[in-house]
Amino acid sequence: MSDHSFYDALRHLADSWGLLIMMFVFSVLAAWPFRPGARERNEDAATMIFKDENDG
Repeated sequence: MSDHSFYDALRHLADSWGLLIMMFVFSVLAAWPFRPGARERNEDAATMIFKDENDG
């Protein structure tokens, strides 16, 4: 019987707070490239495939 209540508690946690946590993580990851000071690193990553092996 204790397993069933533990399952119900985990299910309730996932239904309520799990969605909020996933939305928060998604928002942070989606906004990460737009943070101040990230322009240079983003441009380096975007043009990395065009650099030769001998370029610095």
